[in-house]
Amino acid sequence: MAVPAALTGLFIASFLLTGAIRRFALRGGILDVPVSRSLHEQATPVGGGIAIALVFLAFAWLCRLAGSIPLHELMALTGGALVALVGLADDLWKLPLAWRLPAQFAAAVWAVWWLGNLPPIDFYFFAVSNFFILDVLAVLALVWLLNLYNFMDGIDGLAAAQLVFVNLLGFVIAVSADDAALGLLNAGLGTAALGFLVWNWPPARIFMGDAGSNFIGFALGVLALLSMQHDSMTVWTWLLLLGVFVTDATVTLIRRVARGEKWFEGHCCHAYQHAAKRCGSHRRVTLVILAMNCCWLAPLAWWTVIQPQWGMPLALAGLAPLVAGSLWMGAGVPAGEQGR
Repeated sequence: MAVPAALTGLFIASFLLTGAIRRFALRGGILDVPVSRSLHEQATPVGGGIAIALVFLAFAWLCRLAGSIPLHELMALTGGALVALVGLADDLWKLPLAWRLPAQFAAAVWAVWWLGNLPPIDFYFFAVSNFFILDVLAVLALVWLLNLYNFMDGIDGLAAAQLVFVNLLGFVIAVSADDAALGLLNAGLGTAALGFLVWNWPPARIFMGDAGSNFIGFALGVLALLSMQHDSMTVWTWLLLLGVFVTDATVTLIRRVARGEKWFEGHCCHAYQHAAKRCGSHRRVTLVILAMNCCWLAPLAWWTVIQPQWGMPLALAGLAPLVAGSLWMGAGVPAGEQGR
């Protein structure tokens, strides 16, 4: 397979398909209408992230046909189709959690089953090697990550730009480790995101929607598991690459649960949402987070690849300032109650 040509076609397909979805959404009235907690001021088409899912899964199938990735890895990724469909249904009809969560767990179990035994996780002082425990942790991590990514898709350009960053670093690391399959999949997912980002960059002309954000979280989780099986990256590498999203979403969730709020209901209490309100610019917040990724998290993530035995300490050192920053920005606390 001619990789440059395939990636160019992937970008064009993602760009054109996103534009087509936008036109369809405008004609069909599939819009995200602003409410009191919204950070946008006008009704905007939603569901554009389905373009990322469709073109990336098509790319993965092409990779399989070309013999570039094994069947079991492709089948694990196809669990994302269910995640995307349920997310799209939620975009259209607002499905209750009782419908969404079982489907998400089913997709996660499907992926972990196809991937087979996962490698041990090194926690520095000890390692977890029990296959059953590792499989349970993997399923829980996939469900958490796809919801986490959905939580963090709240301002223009952020979720797609973060995906491009993660996949770019994932591609570089995979190439340095001679992991061609992982490199191809990272390049494909990042390129699909880039085609969508042209439409989603502030001010966004279409939103990703749950169809896209849930699929992306799931796909990244599967790529993380693949990289661990290939011995190219560790769980700590991925925690650092996704550090801003992991810390903001987790701190926000914990504080909302501690306050007795329903964690699954919509809100605008994330640190990045408070930051967007304070500076009045989605673009500035997205650029600052990208700068943090490049200047702070990327070097530490690379270090965990070079010295995997130091993965956990490096991850803790890298995430600690982000946790402090999330708390300082009031993650999990409504804007009117900060400082009380």
